[in-house]
Amino acid sequence: MTGRPCSKVACNNEAVSTLTYVYADSMAVLGPLSQSAEPHSYDLCVKHAERLSVPQGWQVVRHAIVN
Repeated sequence: MTGRPCSKVACNNEAVSTLTYVYADSMAVLGPLSQSAEPHSYDLCVKHAERLSVPQGWQVVRHAIVN
């Protein structure tokens, strides 16, 4: 593995996305992998990014890279 690992316990896959929570707005923001690891965000592999679920009433914002 050349990049950062997925933040999920027992997952050894390489992270491709970064998840950040905005608690005040009941929002989860999932975007491209950040340039550096941040203490209050979570790096996720493809599988865990696709399976992301949030509490009822929360909003998920997904930012995708368009080539």
